[in-house]
Amino acid sequence: MAELSFANTSQHLQVLKRARLVICQREGKKIRYSLADPLVAVLWVDLRRVAQLQLTEINQVMDRYRAHRHDLQYISIGDVWQGMQQKEIVLVDARPEEEYAIGHLPGAVSLPVDAIPLRMRELPMGKTIVTYCRGPVCVDADDASILLSAYGYPVKRLEASVVEWQLAGYGVEMG
Repeated sequence: MAELSFANTSQHLQVLKRARLVICQREGKKIRYSLADPLVAVLWVDLRRVAQLQLTEINQVMDRYRAHRHDLQYISIGDVWQGMQQKEIVLVDARPEEEYAIGHLPGAVSLPVDAIPLRMRELPMGKTIVTYCRGPVCVDADDASILLSAYGYPVKRLEASVVEWQLAGYGVEMG
């Protein structure tokens, strides 16, 4: 999915393992890597946030990569949670289905961008659609927001990722 060679991916994972940022577990012929500690996720989120605040070129790159990010309406984690409790929103996970299966926000619908034209009728009208993906460095939720908005849905974008959702103290669903 990252479009890296097997050898390159393996080397990156070995560096992270030596740094004790990830751990691995053998599952037959496969090796599953995961974060060594929840604090590693906190480190990543904080490092990204500091980079965005301190390095102006990060925002310039983000503007080129996510060309429509300033055109979107955003929603906070807290407002998403409140909207979920009041059944006012529908969550759309714009990531690939493989990532959705590993963990997604409660009640979210897996709807990758390329599937939207085929499956958008599954989404109810009259509710706010909230799209999300891998966080502020991911364009999938932007594309989903723009497409759904063009079809007449009221849409907001959650900048937070599944990891940030969990760090805020909320649970995820798997499968």
